[in-house]
Amino acid sequence: MAIEPPATQPEPPEPMLRTARELFDVLPPLPGFRVEVIEGNLLVSPVGSPEHSWRAADLHDALFPLRKERGWSGSPQGPSICIEGPRDSFSPDYVLTPPDCSRWGDELLSSGVIMAAEVVSPTSTLADRVTKPRLYALGRVPVYLLIDPIAEPPAVTVYSNIQDGKYCTTTSVALGKRIHLPSPIDFELDTSMIRV
Repeated sequence: MAIEPPATQPEPPEPMLRTARELFDVLPPLPGFRVEVIEGNLLVSPVGSPEHSWRAADLHDALFPLRKERGWSGSPQGPSICIEGPRDSFSPDYVLTPPDCSRWGDELLSSGVIMAAEVVSPTSTLADRVTKPRLYALGRVPVYLLIDPIAEPPAVTVYSNIQDGKYCTTTSVALGKRIHLPSPIDFELDTSMIRV
């Protein structure tokens, strides 16, 4: 008498991923890579150079007195921000938040963030200079700080005063000068603390 193999259950079909955001939500961590969803596109890029990371860390150090005084949290290279509305996901080079910032899962909700900052690199110029200011404003991040060491001359720009989903006030100084971070921050940032 022959023994028949046990009947196997068919494998359930893999769920259909229809959007870049759905794929982003199921990706495992990718050490050494920055993963973002920008305007419906999944972008995977290597983490920046050591100098890139050091500039974000310099900003963190420059904001230390402010963070201590107000009880705010700051973090170079994370956590991610979920842009309310399109649900794009950004991994800013620096984020400043109140301790009770609202969340979307493990991401911070954009309207609860105080400031997002990006350090421009040769591969991020369009996203950092054009796309992210538009989307951070749409997500109601009150202040967007752009550190641009590759501009001629290197510069720091503050975007603020959101009206109709756009930043209406832009202030730039040469990297190394002081710049005012407006409400809700109201702080004079000494950018000489950020390496060129």
